[in-house]
Amino acid sequence: MVQNWTLDLNPTEPLRWSEPPLVPSGGTGVALLTTPPQRTGRTRGAPRPADPLRAQQRVARRVDQHLRRLTVALAHREVGQQSDPMPQTGPVTNDRALRAGYQDVPDESAGPASRGWWDENATEYLDEHGAFLGADDFCWCPEGLREKDAHLLGPLESLRGAQVLEIGSGAAQCGRWLTRQGARVVSTDVSHGMLRESLRIDAAQGTHVPALQVDARVLPFADASFDVVFSAYGAIPFVPDAQAVHAEVARVLRPGGRWVFSVTHPVRWAFPDDPTERGLTAQRSYFDRRPYAERDESGTVTYAEYHRTLGDHVREITAAGLQLVDVVEPEWPEGHDQTWGGWSPTRGRLLPGTAIFSARTPG
Repeated sequence: MVQNWTLDLNPTEPLRWSEPPLVPSGGTGVALLTTPPQRTGRTRGAPRPADPLRAQQRVARRVDQHLRRLTVALAHREVGQQSDPMPQTGPVTNDRALRAGYQDVPDESAGPASRGWWDENATEYLDEHGAFLGADDFCWCPEGLREKDAHLLGPLESLRGAQVLEIGSGAAQCGRWLTRQGARVVSTDVSHGMLRESLRIDAAQGTHVPALQVDARVLPFADASFDVVFSAYGAIPFVPDAQAVHAEVARVLRPGGRWVFSVTHPVRWAFPDDPTERGLTAQRSYFDRRPYAERDESGTVTYAEYHRTLGDHVREITAAGLQLVDVVEPEWPEGHDQTWGGWSPTRGRLLPGTAIFSARTPG
């Protein structure tokens, strides 16, 4: 049986990570606290470990084992209820185009597919993109827009002491950067593999970012817990019901709080995901909302990414009671010659590649 938890953040007290602030509740979110921070001095009755790194690695292994057990328990679990293993999603032929492409996908397949793909590919992804993202840098998009320059979360001084939630954190690079600026950050991701990479980076860097395994559609936090919530290409593209993410964000934000997230620019879905000039000719309808999905030989969905038009994003934001403040479309900067999947200088000089939505709660 999987225990459900709610994380209750006391806005007047710093988080006491030596005692995980997890409180049983009737909710459906599952949260796991990762490695506790290293002690800065001796505590009566609890001498400081002779080797902090090895102590951290031991804790990491215990967390890893716990995450694995929960990942197995959740692998076929629909949000909010227990379900049977993920069903087959239709007949498959030997034609590769029918196994990878734009196609209808059962909603219940999306969560397990995304979690499984990122678990399996976390290390490879960071091997490929880690240098560009940095270990403790805040990059919004393949165009290379950094929060230190954009200030989309607000002036830097406003973040010091602010309670910040990161959704779809990956290896928590953004959360690590914000922590260095004085923010009180909790980073979350549905992927056990990405959380393992976050632990690995913390061990190598000597840093600590509280990280939790969380489905963004069922956040295990008390109402009005955060001043800022953000996501850099996380969660929203990988769920069929993004409105549930926005509703949860609105719930956990304090009055006047910010919600900022980046996604692939919707117009890109009309073009082939090709970084060359072949990617400059539209080949499908912008209004075709079928997700891009991949299936294995048995027909099981192993990856799903969802398309929403600009209007869809706006309607989902406002339906959650949030106020849209801005939509940022970063331009491809001069001198940036790195190709990232379908993002490249060739396409970037003519087409937007990223849309960053900024919203806030009333008050």
